[in-house]
Amino acid sequence: MAGNSQRRNRRTSNKKGATVGSGGQRRRGLEGKGPTPPAHMRKGHKKNRVANAQAKQATRRPAPRRGGPKGTNELVVGRNSVVEALREGVPATTLYVQQFVDSDERVREAIQLATEKGLNLMEAPRPELDRMTNGLNHQGLVLSVPPYDYAHPEDLTATAAGNGEDPLIVALDGITDPRNLGAVVRSVSAFGGHGVVVPERRAAGMTASAWKTSAGTAARTPVARATNMTRMLEAYQKEGLMVVGLAADGDVELHELDALEGPVVIVVGSEGKGLSRLVGETCDFRVRIPMPGGAESLNAGVAAGVVLYEAARRRA
Repeated sequence: MAGNSQRRNRRTSNKKGATVGSGGQRRRGLEGKGPTPPAHMRKGHKKNRVANAQAKQATRRPAPRRGGPKGTNELVVGRNSVVEALREGVPATTLYVQQFVDSDERVREAIQLATEKGLNLMEAPRPELDRMTNGLNHQGLVLSVPPYDYAHPEDLTATAAGNGEDPLIVALDGITDPRNLGAVVRSVSAFGGHGVVVPERRAAGMTASAWKTSAGTAARTPVARATNMTRMLEAYQKEGLMVVGLAADGDVELHELDALEGPVVIVVGSEGKGLSRLVGETCDFRVRIPMPGGAESLNAGVAAGVVLYEAARRRA
């Protein structure tokens, strides 16, 4: 009943405060906890989570890269392709040969060429070659080609100046086929040019296919990369070079162009789209190649060869 003081745990006083036998909890609560740890050591703090994630990433075993033993290397696969690449002097580093492969003339020639060139010869089981090539039909031969060492656009004019010559350079605008690039490199080498410039993005690069098409001339004709083609052409203009763009609707015919006799950059666009707008506006001349046979256009390799021949003829 009300007021019965015999109930267990019934409060008999309205006074609040520490109970007997607290064990000094309040006293310990008043003690200091030392200096505040830095943010990256405080559990739950954003910087602590970032630090933990970085530590976990550092100790995690890296996943194997696709595309070859070094990740960035290009792989030439297949017996015919490997033999042709070795014949044309593609700058490979390692030839991988499948263990217990059925040997034929191509396999023997590939091994002989690789040995003569001082390449590394590696024997690998078929599953490993399948992994390296992502399941392509490698036929037991895989050739590893390191990334091409591109020049800087300024290197091309510096080389010409060092030789006491007027620069003769070809710039490719929107060329995506590496075989066209290789053909242009070959023409530049044949007609005494000083190099080729390609855009850094959305353009063909010096792959094994480009090397093969160049027929080995890429070893002595530098290819440079430009971050921005328009700015690169403007920089060449400041150095005194004339920028000549090839266009089907050009205002000047090739045989009328005296600018080829001096320092010049010949700009070649893609066969379909031609020169891009900004590049076309940057050119000092837009030149057309007369084609009495009625063809609408020439591919980049052929067009560059025609203009380079005309430039070499005038300079001679």
